[in-house]
Amino acid sequence: MPRRILVLNERDPRSPMTGGAETHIFEIFRRLVARGHDVTVLAASFPGSAREELVDGVRVRRLANRYLYYFLVARAARREARQSDVVVDVLNKLPFFSPWLVPLPCLAIVHHLFGTTAFRQVSLPVAIVSWLLEKLIPAAYRSTPMLAISPSTRADLAGRGLDPARIEVVPPGIDRQTHLAVDDGLDRDPIVLWIGRLEPYKRADVAIDAMLDVRKAVPDVRLVIVGAGSARESLEARVREQGLDGYVRFTGYVSEEDKIEWIRGAQVVVQTSEKEGWGMTVIEANVCNTVAIASNVPGLRDSVRDGETGLLVEYGNTAELAHALVQVLTDRELRSRLIRGGSAWGMRFDWDEVAVRTEEMIERAIAAQHAPGRPYS
Repeated sequence: MPRRILVLNERDPRSPMTGGAETHIFEIFRRLVARGHDVTVLAASFPGSAREELVDGVRVRRLANRYLYYFLVARAARREARQSDVVVDVLNKLPFFSPWLVPLPCLAIVHHLFGTTAFRQVSLPVAIVSWLLEKLIPAAYRSTPMLAISPSTRADLAGRGLDPARIEVVPPGIDRQTHLAVDDGLDRDPIVLWIGRLEPYKRADVAIDAMLDVRKAVPDVRLVIVGAGSARESLEARVREQGLDGYVRFTGYVSEEDKIEWIRGAQVVVQTSEKEGWGMTVIEANVCNTVAIASNVPGLRDSVRDGETGLLVEYGNTAELAHALVQVLTDRELRSRLIRGGSAWGMRFDWDEVAVRTEEMIERAIAAQHAPGRPYS
């Protein structure tokens, strides 16, 4: 049955600050549009953005810049609710508290919550607000079905007091056509690729510092940092201070097509983040025959099977990361084994299946809200 779906998410794919969460949301909902549903996303505006536009068939309404967005979104959502069947609340930045504010059945999609990580990511006042608002999540969403993108996210939610029976794990998918490998990955140049938004908690500095030791064993190694963000200036300064100017390159923001080409050309993709919901670039690396090395932290320990599909290293441990990089770059047999394991693992994930499972959860949320004897709120 076609549904009118209202999605609340601060960013959309056109935003210069878009990331994996936005890719995840739009890969799902553009497929639901193709399946006959009507989808509207309420997002924040950005310089040069249109007030409203279709993005892959999804209607995007931009309310205001990200500083004013959260003040306006509840009122806009209540207005849109008059012509919607369900609201999908994306818990990725500040929670929207849709079950309290919007008179619709609700499904929550949770990438990850910041917790105390916020104090290392944003200013103290903003971090305090974020931390306090997250404390209200168990009360606001206690009866809401939740789609968690990893076992780590599910465990975090359950640890905060949410009912595990209401939390279903549905990992992100992969576009196997656009990310298809073009070689066996064994004879590429020794390029180490770091991909993500350049923010403090992503810890690109760990990858930079590791290069000091890696280049001693692999003199022609190069680190390519793909992405944009607030930490770029400090990271570039760190490269200069370490004397690594000739070994590290910053590309800035690149298109999805260019990102895939970088993955296909690298021997290793590294993920040094303090916390992730899942780690989509890990799976992208897997299907492109590129070895993944990641921090052993929530989310990434779900997307990487240590020693089978990639390697996990202690978070923030520069020496351990350097050692793992040297191993992969110099040991062809190890690299071949991890590539085979990663490719088989990556091919298990499919966006079409993710969209179908999300659609099923939306239907269950609607059915539960309108169950006999239960008031509509």
